[in-house]
Amino acid sequence: MPTAARLVAAICLAAVAWFASEAVKPLFPEGTDFGSFNMVNVVLGLLVGWFILGSRSGRGYASGISNGFTSVIALTFWALVVQATNEMVDRSFRRFYDSPFEAVGAIFEIGLEYGQKMLDPTVIAILLVGGILAGIVAEIAGQRWK
Repeated sequence: MPTAARLVAAICLAAVAWFASEAVKPLFPEGTDFGSFNMVNVVLGLLVGWFILGSRSGRGYASGISNGFTSVIALTFWALVVQATNEMVDRSFRRFYDSPFEAVGAIFEIGLEYGQKMLDPTVIAILLVGGILAGIVAEIAGQRWK
């Protein structure tokens, strides 16, 4: 059921995804083509905000902070999976892999490589602070507009 808390949570996590995406870009080699990197992550932020963070609002501020943190973890996981899968598909079209099993296994390798690049303090700070703030704002919206 659509609620104000879900809408606010979706918008907040989409903003967190945008800022985190922008912070990650300088960590990749110069000249990397990001394509629709930001937009894919924003859509993931909208979905995670709507279905995870927004659905759990209304349980108190401590729960809101915890839910914001959990939502950022989920957003990061799904962003890594989607972006690694996208990279694997790109490489597959260039005949980089010898078998489908090698290609599927590469999703995990690429995801780990991307995850290591995200261990930058700026990216971690944006995700943590943004997630906690998104949780608090979603909680406020959930309490205000029941």
